[in-house]
Amino acid sequence: MADDTLEQLIGTSTGRSVITVERGHVARFADAVQDPSPVYRDPRAASAAGLPGIPAPPTYPFVMGNFGRYPELQVDDDPPGSPVAALLGSLLAGGGLILHGEQELTYRRPVLVGDVLVGEGRVADAYRKESGGHTMTFVVVETIWRDRDSGEEVTTSRMTVLHRS
Repeated sequence: MADDTLEQLIGTSTGRSVITVERGHVARFADAVQDPSPVYRDPRAASAAGLPGIPAPPTYPFVMGNFGRYPELQVDDDPPGSPVAALLGSLLAGGGLILHGEQELTYRRPVLVGDVLVGEGRVADAYRKESGGHTMTFVVVETIWRDRDSGEEVTTSRMTVLHRS
Protein backbone atom coordinates (compact mmCIF):
# COMPACT_ATOMS: atom_id res chain seq x y z
CA MET A 1 0.00 0.00 0.00
CA ALA A 2 1.44 3.32 -1.06
CA ASP A 3 2.04 6.19 1.35
CA ASP A 4 -0.36 8.41 -0.60
CA THR A 5 -3.11 5.84 0.13
CA LEU A 6 -2.33 6.25 3.83
CA GLU A 7 -2.49 10.03 3.54
CA GLN A 8 -5.88 9.77 1.82
CA LEU A 9 -7.13 7.83 4.84
CA ILE A 10 -6.56 10.80 7.18
CA GLY A 11 -9.88 12.41 8.06
CA THR A 12 -11.91 9.38 6.96
CA SER A 13 -14.84 8.51 9.21
CA THR A 14 -14.52 5.30 11.20
CA GLY A 15 -18.21 5.35 11.99
CA ARG A 16 -20.65 6.47 14.60
CA SER A 17 -21.99 4.62 17.63
CA VAL A 18 -24.69 5.51 20.10
CA ILE A 19 -24.22 3.75 23.43
CA THR A 20 -25.87 3.64 26.83
CA VAL A 21 -23.49 3.45 29.81
CA GLU A 22 -24.88 0.71 32.02
CA ARG A 23 -24.20 -0.02 35.67
CA GLY A 24 -23.56 -3.74 35.19
CA HIS A 25 -21.03 -3.17 32.41
CA VAL A 26 -19.23 -0.52 34.46
CA ALA A 27 -19.04 -2.81 37.51
CA ARG A 28 -17.77 -5.74 35.41
CA PHE A 29 -15.16 -3.51 33.78
CA ALA A 30 -14.00 -2.32 37.21
CA ASP A 31 -13.70 -5.99 38.21
CA ALA A 32 -11.74 -6.76 35.03
CA VAL A 33 -9.21 -4.00 35.75
CA GLN A 34 -9.13 -5.11 39.39
CA ASP A 35 -10.39 -1.84 40.82
CA PRO A 36 -12.34 -2.63 44.01
CA SER A 37 -13.54 0.95 44.59
CA PRO A 38 -17.24 0.99 45.53
CA VAL A 39 -17.76 4.24 43.55
CA TYR A 40 -17.98 2.07 40.40
CA ARG A 41 -20.72 -0.07 41.90
CA ASP A 42 -22.74 1.83 44.51
CA PRO A 43 -24.50 5.18 43.97
CA ARG A 44 -24.12 5.98 47.68
CA ALA A 45 -20.33 5.60 47.49
CA ALA A 46 -20.26 7.75 44.33
CA SER A 47 -22.35 10.44 46.04
CA ALA A 48 -20.11 10.34 49.14
CA ALA A 49 -17.15 10.91 46.80
CA GLY A 50 -18.86 14.06 45.46
CA LEU A 51 -19.87 12.55 42.12
CA PRO A 52 -23.29 13.11 40.51
CA GLY A 53 -23.62 9.39 39.75
CA ILE A 54 -21.67 6.16 39.34
CA PRO A 55 -18.66 6.95 37.16
CA ALA A 56 -17.01 4.62 34.69
CA PRO A 57 -13.38 3.72 35.42
CA PRO A 58 -10.90 6.01 33.61
CA THR A 59 -10.05 3.52 30.84
CA TYR A 60 -13.67 2.49 30.16
CA PRO A 61 -13.98 4.57 26.94
CA PHE A 62 -11.57 2.10 25.34
CA VAL A 63 -14.40 -0.48 25.32
CA MET A 64 -17.49 1.77 25.33
CA GLY A 65 -18.33 1.04 21.71
CA ASN A 66 -18.57 -2.66 22.58
CA PHE A 67 -21.09 -2.28 25.41
CA GLY A 68 -24.53 -0.71 25.38
CA ARG A 69 -24.61 -0.38 21.58
CA TYR A 70 -28.16 -1.40 20.82
CA PRO A 71 -29.53 -1.49 17.24
CA GLU A 72 -32.48 0.81 17.96
CA LEU A 73 -30.11 3.56 19.15
CA GLN A 74 -28.04 3.60 15.95
CA VAL A 75 -28.41 6.05 13.10
CA ASP A 76 -29.65 4.36 9.92
CA ASP A 77 -27.53 6.38 7.49
CA ASP A 78 -24.17 5.24 8.89
CA PRO A 79 -22.24 3.43 6.14
CA PRO A 80 -21.41 -0.24 6.79
CA GLY A 81 -17.85 -1.34 7.39
CA SER A 82 -14.85 0.55 8.65
CA PRO A 83 -12.04 2.04 6.56
CA VAL A 84 -9.62 1.14 9.36
CA ALA A 85 -10.71 -2.52 9.30
CA ALA A 86 -10.33 -2.54 5.51
CA LEU A 87 -6.84 -1.04 5.76
CA LEU A 88 -5.73 -3.43 8.50
CA GLY A 89 -7.16 -6.35 6.54
CA SER A 90 -5.18 -5.37 3.45
CA LEU A 91 -2.02 -5.03 5.52
CA LEU A 92 -2.55 -8.41 7.21
CA ALA A 93 -3.09 -10.06 3.83
CA GLY A 94 0.69 -9.77 3.40
CA GLY A 95 1.38 -11.22 6.87
CA GLY A 96 2.81 -9.50 9.91
CA LEU A 97 1.41 -8.44 13.26
CA ILE A 98 -1.22 -5.97 14.41
CA LEU A 99 -0.53 -4.30 17.75
CA HIS A 100 -2.41 -1.84 19.94
CA GLY A 101 0.32 0.75 20.27
CA GLU A 102 -1.11 3.48 22.47
CA GLN A 103 -4.32 4.75 24.04
CA GLU A 104 -4.96 8.33 25.13
CA LEU A 105 -8.11 9.60 26.84
CA THR A 106 -9.04 13.22 27.43
CA TYR A 107 -11.98 14.00 29.70
CA ARG A 108 -14.26 17.03 29.83
CA ARG A 109 -16.35 15.38 32.57
CA PRO A 110 -16.69 11.85 33.98
CA VAL A 111 -18.54 9.22 31.99
CA LEU A 112 -21.52 8.30 34.19
CA VAL A 113 -23.89 5.35 34.39
CA GLY A 114 -27.04 6.36 32.52
CA ASP A 115 -25.23 8.52 29.96
CA VAL A 116 -26.33 8.06 26.37
CA LEU A 117 -23.32 9.00 24.28
CA VAL A 118 -22.68 9.42 20.58
CA GLY A 119 -19.19 8.48 19.46
CA GLU A 120 -17.93 9.73 16.11
CA GLY A 121 -14.59 8.43 14.97
CA ARG A 122 -12.13 9.43 12.29
CA VAL A 123 -8.63 8.56 11.21
CA ALA A 124 -6.53 11.32 12.78
CA ASP A 125 -3.19 10.22 11.31
CA ALA A 126 -1.60 7.42 9.28
CA TYR A 127 2.10 7.01 8.52
CA ARG A 128 4.97 4.54 8.13
CA LYS A 129 8.36 4.10 9.75
CA GLU A 130 11.18 1.66 9.08
CA SER A 131 12.58 -0.25 12.04
CA GLY A 132 15.03 -3.13 12.09
CA GLY A 133 14.26 -4.13 8.51
CA HIS A 134 10.50 -4.05 9.06
CA THR A 135 7.93 -1.54 7.91
CA MET A 136 5.72 -0.24 10.70
CA THR A 137 2.38 1.26 9.61
CA PHE A 138 0.71 3.45 12.24
CA VAL A 139 -2.98 4.38 12.17
CA VAL A 140 -4.30 6.82 14.78
CA VAL A 141 -8.07 6.72 15.33
CA GLU A 142 -9.77 9.47 17.31
CA THR A 143 -13.30 9.11 18.67
CA ILE A 144 -15.13 12.02 20.27
CA TRP A 145 -17.93 10.96 22.63
CA ARG A 146 -20.71 13.52 23.18
CA ASP A 147 -23.83 13.54 25.32
CA ARG A 148 -26.66 12.66 22.93
CA ASP A 149 -29.09 15.23 24.34
CA SER A 150 -26.86 18.24 25.00
CA GLY A 151 -24.12 17.66 22.42
CA GLU A 152 -21.60 18.33 25.22
CA GLU A 153 -18.23 16.69 24.59
CA VAL A 154 -17.60 14.16 27.37
CA THR A 155 -14.37 12.40 26.39
CA THR A 156 -12.04 11.91 23.45
CA SER A 157 -10.25 8.64 22.82
CA ARG A 158 -7.15 8.40 20.61
CA MET A 159 -5.93 4.91 19.78
CA THR A 160 -2.83 4.02 17.79
CA VAL A 161 -2.89 0.71 15.99
CA LEU A 162 0.22 -0.50 14.23
CA HIS A 163 1.09 -3.16 11.73
CA ARG A 164 4.57 -4.62 11.50
CA SER A 165 5.43 -6.35 8.27
